Amino acid sequence: MKVKVISVLEDNYMYLVIEESSRDAIAVDAAVPKRLLEIVRKEDVVLRAILTTHHHWDHARGNEELARLCPGLHVYGADERIGALTHKVTHDQELTFGAIRVRCLFTPCHTSGHMCYFMWEDGSPDAPALFSGDTLFVGGCGKFFEGTAEQMYTNFTQVLGALPKETKVFCGHECTVRNLKFALKVEPENEIVKKKLAWAKQRDNEDLPTVPSTLQEEFLYNPFLRVTEESLQKFTGKTDPVEVLRTLRTEKDNFKKPKERPHPQAVLAFDWGLFRPFLEKK
Repeated sequence: MKVKVISVLEDNYMYLVIEESSRDAIAVDAAVPKRLLEIVRKEDVVLRAILTTHHHWDHARGNEELARLCPGLHVYGADERIGALTHKVTHDQELTFGAIRVRCLFTPCHTSGHMCYFMWEDGSPDAPALFSGDTLFVGGCGKFFEGTAEQMYTNFTQVLGALPKETKVFCGHECTVRNLKFALKVEPENEIVKKKLAWAKQRDNEDLPTVPSTLQEEFLYNPFLRVTEESLQKFTGKTDPVEVLRTLRTEKDNFKKPKERPHPQAVLAFDWGLFRPFLEKK
């Protein structure tokens, strides 16, 4: 099983999962058809199916066009709002694509119909993969648009948290640096957060993705998975894990990254009026 990470739109990821023996492929969150089909041609594979995590346009907007361009294409998802849906899936349902096995994991909260996809190959030494959409990010989680903190807590403890710790996490957006800046605010003494943030900034500077992470790593630096830790309870002023999670999400929603300080020479130039000719109306 080979996973191609494809950056699209402002900060989205879509994925092409290739079954290497058959050269069949599955797309996850096929938002940009042209880009996806370029990769399909380059890899010399046949696109058989699309797995859509949720109905938001930046994850599902390419479904109709791909269904038109690829007759017989199967589109899987858990929400009737997903375009071109052909197969509605349910929690714990298993799908098979050649040697690739997929377990559908229902994780409502970001949207009421959000589905994550857990993939593996029997007998393979490679770690399994989780395509977590906008439920779980590297260092963060999705906004609670259509659900509750109780639902997200269940997602993290009973659904995703129960997966093997070596599972690779492929999320829906590249927002790792911002997530980890918030994590550092929450746990300023967490050395693992500091190291992961430095690494993520370097990746960002080199225009490289920060996916995948692993579930094991996420429990070390992702505050939304650490709600029973004393440091998280101290930050939120809560002890009940669900209340810690609810407070964290509110804090993250209101979190503003520090403003860049203006360059000293630019400040002097304004003070001296050097920009005035350009600012005055003619």
